[in-house]
Amino acid sequence: MDSHHSYSQVKGVSTGTTILAVKFNGGVIIGSDSRASMGESYVSSKTINKLIQVHDRIFCCIAGSLADAQAVTKMAKFQLSFHSIQMESPPLVKAAASIMRELCYNNKEELQAGFITAGWDRKKGPQIYVVSLGGMLLSQPYTIGGSGSTYIYGYVDAKFKPDMSLEEATQFSTNALALAMGRDNVSGGVVHLVVITEAEVKHVVVPGNKLPKFHDE
Repeated sequence: MDSHHSYSQVKGVSTGTTILAVKFNGGVIIGSDSRASMGESYVSSKTINKLIQVHDRIFCCIAGSLADAQAVTKMAKFQLSFHSIQMESPPLVKAAASIMRELCYNNKEELQAGFITAGWDRKKGPQIYVVSLGGMLLSQPYTIGGSGSTYIYGYVDAKFKPDMSLEEATQFSTNALALAMGRDNVSGGVVHLVVITEAEVKHVVVPGNKLPKFHDE
């Protein structure tokens, strides 16, 4: 066993972020903070956009190694574009998630990145899929990830409800990310949200001074 694998098994993977996705009535919201860290404590950037568009109405958000995530999403974009040309129609969200799962599973010994894939298609409407570090694929109505997620499991479990309106889902997402960013030292910056519906894709940025506060910071 080489030193890389031994180190990974002992130390685990630090994801250093907070990401989420939630379905609402008619669409899906995918969101993240914007802080990038090095060495688990040094903040290298406050303005990273962790929401990556892999097709017209399909986005991924990333947790873990930024380099690994960028490599996987770049390959996924290429495969989805080729798939769309072959099928002469936009790809399904599940197809995008399956490509991500295959890339992660086939390279699980080398990659240190997990993904949430979310989007809208004509077959199943809004969908959310989680692709874990090892390549496991799960479909969920909402999900959270990254180091900041450990602080907000209670909040999202208590506040989530099916078929929320766009306004309710936006508030739910903003509150959850704000709570995580207030507690997790490697989550922070601004909140990025992408709202995906049949009609449009809308990117919303909530500055740090506009985020809700739940305690004295």
